[in-house]
Amino acid sequence: MSDRALFVVRAGALTTVQDRGRPGHAHLGVPRSGALDAPAAALVNRLVGNPADAAVLETTLDGCALRPRSDVTLAVGGAHCRVTVDGRPAAWGSPLRIRAGAVLEVGRAVTGVRAYVAVAGGIVVEPVLGSRSTDLLSGLGPPPLTDGAVLPLGGDRVPHARVDAAPQPAPPAELVLRVTLGPREDWFTPDAVRAFVSRAFQVSSASNRIGLRTEGPALERARGGELASEGMVLGAVQVPPAGRPVVFLADHPTTGGYPVIGVVRTADLAAAAQAAPGTPVRFVAVRRR
Repeated sequence: MSDRALFVVRAGALTTVQDRGRPGHAHLGVPRSGALDAPAAALVNRLVGNPADAAVLETTLDGCALRPRSDVTLAVGGAHCRVTVDGRPAAWGSPLRIRAGAVLEVGRAVTGVRAYVAVAGGIVVEPVLGSRSTDLLSGLGPPPLTDGAVLPLGGDRVPHARVDAAPQPAPPAELVLRVTLGPREDWFTPDAVRAFVSRAFQVSSASNRIGLRTEGPALERARGGELASEGMVLGAVQVPPAGRPVVFLADHPTTGGYPVIGVVRTADLAAAAQAAPGTPVRFVAVRRR
């Protein structure tokens, strides 16, 4: 294998390869997938001179540790975390030049949930349906990282961004999600619909790349039974029988039978990716555009 590679010293709780995903395959039952915090992933790519669609690493909560086999330029962004190189502090949110054999440690998230690591040249695992993203629901793409894995890198032929640092928004103290009601809000009582857009929920620890699960008031249905399976979109807010809303994220199923009370605007989903368990959540009704 070429020396243009990363050796995974510590994989962390869940570290995956992600890019912009594989849109356009829902009719085949394939989710979009891709980085949950797309702006953060795009920013670290810009810092190292990559195109926006280059594959990066997405960590969850406790980071990872990597050893490059050759000199590389990389950047860490997304969730705020401690970054070290061979145990010495290094900059978060800035391009770093790392020597071959040095160990980059991406620490536990201090604020936020998901950190992103971009390497100049990108991570060049084999693409599936036009994307290198790991999809936890369908199993497409490379598996989540394990200790000892080796990731091939593209050529480092472009200069990194000529900036010292790039600001990134802090995770929200309260997650406010703009939602368009429908198509199945009529499956819920008027009181339940009012509660959905006026009461406070919290991010559940059961959340993952498939969906942001919530804790809070149970939404009462106005009718019994179940729907026939129908198409699901990114940001759909599905309500299972327990009554707690689930916001579908990048690895969501493409069909489902639980009623969808509303759809969250795509622009708000990056903040949802960084909302830690226990974060207050409010759904704010907006009109269709």
